[in-house]
Amino acid sequence: MKKNLNDFKRLLLTACCTLVLSCGWATVNEKPFVIPELKQWSGAEGMFTPSGKYVVKGGKNAQEVAKLFAADYHDLVGRPLTPKTGKPSAGDIVLVLQSDKKSARLLGKEGYRLTIGDVTTITASSVEGLVWGTRTVLQLSEQQRSAGFVLPKGSAQDTPAYGLRGFMMDCGRKFIPMSYLRSLVKMMSYYKMNTLQIHLNDNGFRQFFGNDWAKTPAAFRLECDTYPGLTAKDGSYSKAEFIELQKLAEQYGVNIIPEIDVPAHSLAFTHYKPEIGSREYGMDHLDLFNPDTYKFVDGLFKEYLEGKNPVFRGKVVHIGTDEYSNAKKEVVEKFRYFTDHYIKYVESFGKQAAVWGALTHAKGDTKVKSENVMMHCWYNGYADPKEMKRLGYKLVSIPDGLVYIVPAAGYYYDYLNCRYLYDSWTPAQIGNEKFEENDPAILGGMFAVWNDHAGNGITVKDIHDRLFPALQTLSAKCWTGAATSFSFEDFNRLRLALSEAPAVNESARWQKGKQLRIETLNPGQTTGEKEVGYGYRVEFTIEGADEPKGTVLFSSDNATFYLADPESGQLGFAHEGYLNKFNYRVEKGKKVTLAITGDNRKTCLYVDGKLREELGPITLYAMQQKDLATFQKSDATATQPIVYNPSAKMHYQRTLVFPLQKAGDFKSRITGVKVEQE
Repeated sequence: MKKNLNDFKRLLLTACCTLVLSCGWATVNEKPFVIPELKQWSGAEGMFTPSGKYVVKGGKNAQEVAKLFAADYHDLVGRPLTPKTGKPSAGDIVLVLQSDKKSARLLGKEGYRLTIGDVTTITASSVEGLVWGTRTVLQLSEQQRSAGFVLPKGSAQDTPAYGLRGFMMDCGRKFIPMSYLRSLVKMMSYYKMNTLQIHLNDNGFRQFFGNDWAKTPAAFRLECDTYPGLTAKDGSYSKAEFIELQKLAEQYGVNIIPEIDVPAHSLAFTHYKPEIGSREYGMDHLDLFNPDTYKFVDGLFKEYLEGKNPVFRGKVVHIGTDEYSNAKKEVVEKFRYFTDHYIKYVESFGKQAAVWGALTHAKGDTKVKSENVMMHCWYNGYADPKEMKRLGYKLVSIPDGLVYIVPAAGYYYDYLNCRYLYDSWTPAQIGNEKFEENDPAILGGMFAVWNDHAGNGITVKDIHDRLFPALQTLSAKCWTGAATSFSFEDFNRLRLALSEAPAVNESARWQKGKQLRIETLNPGQTTGEKEVGYGYRVEFTIEGADEPKGTVLFSSDNATFYLADPESGQLGFAHEGYLNKFNYRVEKGKKVTLAITGDNRKTCLYVDGKLREELGPITLYAMQQKDLATFQKSDATATQPIVYNPSAKMHYQRTLVFPLQKAGDFKSRITGVKVEQE
């Protein structure tokens, strides 16, 4: 009888287990998707349902992180997250800052532990780690929008493979508005990227400007009192707003590295003070043998580094030092002296110096300080990374052939090869040199946007379109290293469900299925939408009136779409100083249905359902002056000839993120406005 009873119990247990498994009641949560992915995950059963309350343990610094987290949570999910004191209850989120030695040893400078049960707890030994833990909770939450922002129960311990995870923006050749840099800080933080390098000065390529240095655009983007008039007129940052950017970045765990690039890429400085320019190697080179060069550069750095509250707040300052001529030994030795001088000059203000790798290209006898110097290894012909490691430099992996974006230039990358980077690259690979993972000489990895071609139609929206998928990919590879577990196909699909950051939508991406409908558009009307990003279609019916030149259909802070452009009265659009026109004019008294579509390559006009014109990229070739004496040999009366230069070309872009913020002051009757996005 006892045996039969035990057999019955076993059968009953087996049946119950089968029923539970078939119904999914005992399902253990698999590793959830976030970027960068969690290094360790142990799944549990069930889901955490948020109460909208949080508890903080760990003092003032933890409180500040919690306030930032609560604000971002509200922006992201549309629900408040409010503080409470005392013992946490089911549904609460707890932030714990533990600065004891054991926690620091286990979690390191940026690691955190996440436990999701009836209560969700983020534990870290540093402010940075606590910030990163909140970014993970935010990403998990936004992916559960339809389920009430629940979280999968389980636990994670997450630490980065590399301590420096970054991006460099060339603001010298193209002005990048402060508003975008502030958004960029938030985006980088959302993906645990902790270093933003801001390239503050640079210049265009002389061949596009008649081979005339005086006509070649150059800019230094920061307010300057030491040298009044040096600051660029076409866009710059005040000291106050640059300081505020750094303070914002500090809140979000992002380090700002300001870069003043000398002694090459320095045309902005020789435009201001021509006597310090090199007559031998070009006016974009400073004259290294002129004592006034050192007085000028000393004064420039000093303005931003001196005092108790310097303009450059962070620990690291980049001094440039790339791509100077190595034609003569005495020039190489002077370049090495210059590099060493400014490493030590920056250090005299209590900062760590960063340089572009150039000391293989400029191999010589003059010693250049290496201890505690950060070197960006970008091209192994300029700096052999193994040799630089032997010399004692701390290396940043930023190989040009893998991670350089030069928008629409036709060289390097227009868009990074994210598949290759995700599947095959980590910061341990610098060009064709492969180091061991986590080699202590390699601080981490970065990617870069270089805005080489001034005047090529590329806007900040276009830069962002290239930057954002690369940011997500580099985030994964710099935090996780070689240990990614999701396939690229899954990563590339799942990443689309994540925001750029709380309250950040630079791509003007609409939720799937969202549409805008306006039965009759009135002059001056606001639509409730700022703009619509690539993959859009804007359609409307218009009964044309006699519209003067400059009549606006829609405008936003970033762009204007004209019913009659300011120059010729045609349909067109303007943004960031560029004006593009369709070869089409709205006729008075005529009723037509127009549609404008746009993606990251072109902007198209449809009239009554038929494609009328496509504004895609066009190749522009430089014209330059040739030597007059050559032409006067055959014609003594010849004047300075201007000739076509087929080797100098740029690919002008005519893209548009369509503005919708406000209707213009038009006379035409506009009905049936429909806006949608793929």
